[in-house]
Parts: sequence; C-alpha cells; structure tokens
Amino acid sequence: MNQEAVVALSMIGVVAIFCQWFAWWIKLPAIVFLLIAGIVLGPLTGWLNPEALFGDLLFPMVSLAVAVILFEGSLTLKFEDIRGLQKVVRNILTFGVMITWFSIAVATHFLLEFSWGLSILFGAIMVVTGPTVIVPMLRTVRPNAKISNVLRWEGIVIDPLGAILAVLVFEVLLSIQLQGHVSVGHTIYMFGKTLVVGLSIGAVSGYLFGIILRKHWLPEYLHNVTTLALVFATFAISNEISEESGLLTVTVLGIWLANMKNVSVENILDFKEDLSILLISGLFILLAARLNFDSFQQLGMGAVMLFLFIQLIARPVKVFLSTIGSDLSWQEKVMISWIGPRGIVAAAVTALFSLRLQDIGVENADLLVPLAFAIIIGTVLVQGSTAKFIANRLGVAEPDDSGFLIIGANSVARVLAQALKENGFRTRLTDGSWTNVKQARMKGLDTYYGNAVSEHADRHLDLIGLGQVLALTPQSELNALAGLRYKAEFGSNHVYFLSTDKEKDKERSETKSRKAVSHDSHVLFSNEITYAKLASLISRGASIKQTKLTENFNFEDYLQQHGRRVTPLFAFNPRRRLRFFTAAENLQPESGWTVVALVQDDEPAQAEAPLNENGNLDETRLPT
Repeated sequence: MNQEAVVALSMIGVVAIFCQWFAWWIKLPAIVFLLIAGIVLGPLTGWLNPEALFGDLLFPMVSLAVAVILFEGSLTLKFEDIRGLQKVVRNILTFGVMITWFSIAVATHFLLEFSWGLSILFGAIMVVTGPTVIVPMLRTVRPNAKISNVLRWEGIVIDPLGAILAVLVFEVLLSIQLQGHVSVGHTIYMFGKTLVVGLSIGAVSGYLFGIILRKHWLPEYLHNVTTLALVFATFAISNEISEESGLLTVTVLGIWLANMKNVSVENILDFKEDLSILLISGLFILLAARLNFDSFQQLGMGAVMLFLFIQLIARPVKVFLSTIGSDLSWQEKVMISWIGPRGIVAAAVTALFSLRLQDIGVENADLLVPLAFAIIIGTVLVQGSTAKFIANRLGVAEPDDSGFLIIGANSVARVLAQALKENGFRTRLTDGSWTNVKQARMKGLDTYYGNAVSEHADRHLDLIGLGQVLALTPQSELNALAGLRYKAEFGSNHVYFLSTDKEKDKERSETKSRKAVSHDSHVLFSNEITYAKLASLISRGASIKQTKLTENFNFEDYLQQHGRRVTPLFAFNPRRRLRFFTAAENLQPESGWTVVALVQDDEPAQAEAPLNENGNLDETRLPT
C-alpha cells in the first residue's frame, strides 16, 4: 500500500473520531457530521476518492462492515424487552413493511418519474430504518421504554428484511432487462431460498457457538476474534448459497446468542460496540465521498417532495395501522411515527445496486444513490433536531432527571430509598450483594444487581429519569469510585456520599484522591453521621418520619422537640424541590417545607454497630 493510501486511511479515522466526539458534545446523531465530512472530503475538495483508494475491494468491505454492524445490534435484542409489544413489532415488520414499500414506490414513480421497476426497488430499500441512527437518537430523545424498544427492534430486524426485498426486486429487474420477462416461479424460489438459508445458518451457527461459550471450550482471549471470524464466515457462506442472505444470517446469529440461556456475550458485545463505531464512521465518510452534486441537481424538488411524503404520510400510516389494537397511546404512536431515520444499510445497498443497474443500462439508475442520501440526510436532520421537543410536548419522554441512583442496597440505602419513593421521587438501587438486592426488591424498590462502576453497568444500568447519586455503601473506596464515575454523568453538584469512618475520612481529606471527590461532592447529613451509626439506629428501631413545617412550628422548634433522637435526612418544598442535609451546608427549611428524618423513639446508644460484609447489622457481634 503506497504512502498516499496510508495517509488517507489515517485521516478517515481521525475525522471519524472527531465527528463522533462533536456529535456527543452537541447531542445530535453522529451520522449528520459524518455525512458532512464525507461530502467535504469527497465532492467538495476531491481529496478523498474511495474507488481509487480501494478499487474492487470497496463494496466487499462495505458488505462485511454492514454485517458486523447488524450482528452487534442484534446482540442487544432480548425477547424480554418487548414483552407485551410482540404483536406491534411483528405487525411493523410484516404488513407495515409492505405498506411502506408500496407507498414509497408509488410516490417515487409519480414524483420523480422513475420507471415502475426502479421505483419498486427504491421503495424496497427505503423500508429500512437502521440502528446506526436510531440508537444515538434514542439516547438524545429519551422516550419511554415502550417507544424505545419498538424502535430499536424495528431498526435492527428490518435492515436484513429490506436487503432481501431489494435483492428480489433486483432479480426481477435483471430478468426483465436481460430476458424481457419475469419468472414468477423463480422469484418465489429465490425468496424462499434466501429465508431458509439465512434462518437456518444463523440459528445453527448461533446454537453451536453458544454451546462452545457455555461449556468454556474456547479460551476467553479468543472469544472476540473467533466471533468476528464467525460473523465473516457465516455471512460469506450464506451469500455464496443465496445472494444477500448473509445479512439475515448474522442478524439471526446475534439474536440467538443474546437470548440463549447461560451464555455470556458481555465481552463480545464490548468489542463489537467499539468495532461498530469505527466501521460506521468510516463507512458513512466513504459513501458520502462518492456523491456527485450534479445528480442532486437532476433530482430537483422531486427529492424534497418524496422526503416529505415519507416523513409525513408513509411512516405515520404504517405505524398507526400496525399498532391497531395495541395498548400504545396515541401520543406514543405519533412519536414512533416521527422517528424513522434511514442509515448505513440503505446507503450501502443503494450504492451496490445502482452500480449493477448502470452496468446493464437501466435508465436513472445513477440517481438512486443521491436520492437515497437525500432521504437519509433529510430524515436524520429533521428528526434529530425535533424529536426531543416533540417527545416532551407529547409527554412521552422519560421524566426529568430528578430521580436518585443509590449505590448500595443495604439497610441504610433501603430505608432512604423507601422514604424517597413514598414521597414520589424515583430511585434505583445498585448492589453486588444478591441478599441486599433481594431484600430491596421485596420492598418494591427498583434495583440493579451488579457493581455500579463496572462495564456491565455502563451497558445495562438504566439511568433514564435519574439525575443524582447517593453513595451509601460501607466501603469508602466504592463510594469514592462511584462519585468519580457519575460526576461526569450527572455533574459534581449532584453527587452525594455517606461517611464511613470518621478517622479515615479525615486522613483521606489530606490526600489528592480525597480532594477529587469531596470538593466536588457532598457529604450527606454530617461528618459525624457515618454509615455504621445509621445502620445501628435502624437496627435499634429508628424509623422514617416526616413533618411539615408551619409559621407556628419552624425548623428550630422541630429540632428542639426531638433533640438528639432525630437525624434529618432531606426536605422538600411544596413544588417538590428536594434538598439533602449535608455537612457543608446549614440547610434551614422554611414554612411549607416537609422535613424527612430518621427518628429514634428512645435515646439511641452512641456506639456504632458491628456490620457484616454486606453492610448490614451483624447480630452475632452485638454485646449480650
């Protein structure tokens, strides 16, 4: 490979990462900036020429990259996520696809004056949405779980279906162009063959590889590279047996592994997520660099009218008809109707078939690629910039980030979480102890079983509706790590932690690591109120009580009434604004505020209670 190619590949990587970072910074889908970068590097400046750079390897590379992207997306699809919505997803992926296909084909024919064959092909390609653009959009919009799960399943599963439809239409066009007639029997045979090959190879390979992982027949350091090789191999074998069945194969392979019992795909998913980001970024830049502005001018207003038809008519008709009889509200249906951006599969498949149709002399085949990119850019820009506003107006966005992520599900955490929940505040407790998690769930509390600062939590811990962190474990190191981890997520002013040991805390305050947490976080209640002291109070019968302050009974009166028996925890005003009592702030709730505190009926013992490894009271070590 010459030096020019090395420089070009390196610059694609640098530009791709910059686009991803910039998109994260301003909270928009990265595809917008990747497309702009590709257009600037390609048709505007002429610096990047994908055909000259890769030659005949360009589209094989694109195909393999799309296979990896679809496999990674399908690894996140669990059937339990759509429990109760199976019918909706099935309808969207069956006759919903047919509605979209037919309507876009008719609109393309009349608005752009394409032949019926080319219009039907474009309609088949445009039924896809795509996880590469939907998932980043969902992170920004944060719609409720029903909407998110429906859109995610549709985006991933519909990609191979759209590719299969496009292959069938292409075969028909090829027959008409070369032979002058269509063989119905051959078309049905090709469709059935594609389905059988894709489903069977995907399921069998997924099952066998799952057995290998379950029985630990493969060393862990080979899991990722073996999975990548398996994706490439099954994709290639499927396509060799039945053209374009490979996308269906890798999708089924991923879904099978994701839902197979006692098979861990966490490390594989980590690797594939990183790889997919790199592949998606590079692919969009390369495909955008192939665009020709002259072709856009030939499309004219017809492309704009087609985009408006897809956005305002075709998509809503599909969604509303597919969701008849479901428990989705009309607001949720409108939100699903609005979000349907096209992504990398639409771009890649269009580019592939456009070249083949141009070779056999199909009129206007050269306009398929710019038309596809016009729809991609239009759907991403319009939906990406408006979806969050629409979700908020419809009331289908997750609530404001006013909930609490509680690190720990021990006795102290459970009591505080129960008090917050009873007053209408969302909580989610995390703990690596199954005993603690089980007890929290028995109280009806929302939990996550696992370490809150682990890679698994980064991927599976749902933070929707949460905006503050309470680190309530007896392990000071875990509290500090949680503070540092979630400070970047929620902001330093929204991270609180509980003292664990007064002397150790005092020593740590002189160290750099202690400064990194305490100066940006808040010590709950006071430095003297340690975890062990709260656990002791709870074990000796202290309970949560709340009192509303009035003009005649202020906070000073409240403290005098209870004396040393009360430990104020938090207070909130009539507008539900909540504030914790902290060591750094002398909170003085006013009239109308409600004070929530831990109150001991009798004078509490001053000794701190012995604790077990889970942070609960160790009754075997209590004095007799």
